Amino acid sequence: SCLSRQLHSHTNILLLSLAAADFLNGLLFMPGEILRNTACWFLGQLTCSLYNYVSYIIASASVGNMVLISVDRYVAICDPLHYPTRITEGKVKLCVCLCWLCSVLYSYVILIDDLSQPGKHKSCYGKCIIFIEFIAGFVDLFISFIIPLTVIIVLYMRVFVVAVSQARAMRSQVTTVTLQLSVTLTATKSELKAARTLGVLVLVFLLCFCPYYIVSLFGDEVLNSASESIAFYFFLLNSCLNPLIYAMFYPWFRKAVKL
Repeated sequence: SCLSRQLHSHTNILLLSLAAADFLNGLLFMPGEILRNTACWFLGQLTCSLYNYVSYIIASASVGNMVLISVDRYVAICDPLHYPTRITEGKVKLCVCLCWLCSVLYSYVILIDDLSQPGKHKSCYGKCIIFIEFIAGFVDLFISFIIPLTVIIVLYMRVFVVAVSQARAMRSQVTTVTLQLSVTLTATKSELKAARTLGVLVLVFLLCFCPYYIVSLFGDEVLNSASESIAFYFFLLNSCLNPLIYAMFYPWFRKAVKL
């Protein structure tokens, strides 16, 4: 972001926060899952509990970032005149900090039993498992998936309707327009493209996160089977796809990476 001024925007602050979550997923979560599923866990039960805790923080922060991105695009498309005053750099940075702070506190509450007594629920030596009480798991399902999913879908449905109406309005404009109108239409096209790109980002996010939460609804019998591994692979795949989406849809992102 220091090399490209085009990366300095409110939306890209949110994308930076999401990229940080993706990076931590690759740095911490993925190696831990490989170790936990293919070999004996030799790092101790305290490390296992901390690993589960950090994993929940990263996942919660990813969900929170996607909600913030949806809100940002909703205001930019549906209320563009008030966007500069409602979505300021200070507010965006505050929301990102609160997102990560809430993820830390929320993950602690969900895993407080495991953190207070590491190894309490381990089935045998060399295993690192995540144990969540039924009530806590049910609450987590709503807070981490159903509620954010509902918010994201509702906001993007509204964005889609407004974006389509704006696109039709632009196509119906007469060819003899003033320079000011031309600049406005160019800015609007840029916002619509950004909304479409972030819409793809959110769609991929939902497709990757849905299997894990759908499988979790069936209880421990299913979670202890191969379905758990498949669901986790989709869960982790989201962090691999996000950078590819940036590169495919944003030419200026590719240019900044080359620099």
